[in-house]
Amino acid sequence: MNSILYHIKKIFSDSFTSSPQFYFSPGRINLIGEHIDYNDGYVMPAAIHHGIYYAIAPNQTTAIHFHAADFDEWFSVDISEIKKMSGWKNYVLSVVKEFVLLEKNISGFDCVFGGDIPRGSGMSSSAAVEGGLAMALNELFGCGLNRIELALLCQRAEHNFPGVQCGIMDQFANMMGKKDQVILLDCKDLSYQYFPLQLQNYSIVLINSMVHHTLAAGEYNVRRQQCGEGLKIISASSPVQSFRDIEQAADLLAYKTSMDELVYNRCLYVVEEIHRTKQAATLLQQNNLIAFGKLMFETHQGLSQLYQVSCPELDFLVEAAAADEAVIGARLMGGGFGGCTINLVQSNKLEKFVATITRSYQHKYGIIPEVYPVATSDGTAML
Repeated sequence: MNSILYHIKKIFSDSFTSSPQFYFSPGRINLIGEHIDYNDGYVMPAAIHHGIYYAIAPNQTTAIHFHAADFDEWFSVDISEIKKMSGWKNYVLSVVKEFVLLEKNISGFDCVFGGDIPRGSGMSSSAAVEGGLAMALNELFGCGLNRIELALLCQRAEHNFPGVQCGIMDQFANMMGKKDQVILLDCKDLSYQYFPLQLQNYSIVLINSMVHHTLAAGEYNVRRQQCGEGLKIISASSPVQSFRDIEQAADLLAYKTSMDELVYNRCLYVVEEIHRTKQAATLLQQNNLIAFGKLMFETHQGLSQLYQVSCPELDFLVEAAAADEAVIGARLMGGGFGGCTINLVQSNKLEKFVATITRSYQHKYGIIPEVYPVATSDGTAML
């Protein structure tokens, strides 16, 4: 048995008399298409084998009992008294609240959860926490929601108590992931395609900068507001209703004098990234990983210079990767301001790459980065 699952199971059996069901809820990577899920763009995520484990059982009362194993913290509340709290409690309580708002027949339950996704790493621990609980409640209480409905419920939950105005990508990948597949998701209408992830002689490895970000601190929401402001200016004098309607980045120049420079830069990044992601899907179908990797480097430049969600540590890691002949693509992944870079590395040179970048990063910042080779996974499910 997985050591995390064993730990969760032991806490539950030591704490409760009910017989739990067990769930695994994966984190996610995103190969390309960053910060455009809330801008009607396309994204290319995959669920991964790092995630959150749940042990959960109804308790025939109206009381909800949570134990967050990673913090060793307990919390209990009556289902009639759910309200906004702080920290991890907001993520689980907001999920329960969404079921209540849908008038689903949710009653009390006992719950222990924990996992192996580092917080603030960009692997979307929040969506994994939300997805595991949502799937469990849906099945244990017979709510009858399908996976896409659950993903949308989890997105609303993150908007609600945590206050992070995220797009749909993280929750969609969490629910809809398939092992050895990536998803090309159209975030405007939720149409999607699966593509085999044929890595050939390459591996995906995440390098955690160990710089921790908190999306709810506001910068994520600021970027969303800036994009909305830019689109409003564009739409006022053209038939364009979405960034995806702009055929090429040069078409934005007509609006540059009407916009604040920061707003223009945000819009330019979004338009370029939407086109990059569509191009990347074609390259993946052609098994052209070299060209795909070049797009990853371009995405990082846009995220760093135009969207300004990078930080010196992430830029250093990407520059070090670009200088290594074993690496064909690298960029920051996730919300930014810290967390991980995602790297496409020749498998037979992976160990040397990791040793080199770890040494150089430690020399520069006095920090030993964490390294995560990742494999794809199926979406959230009962174990």
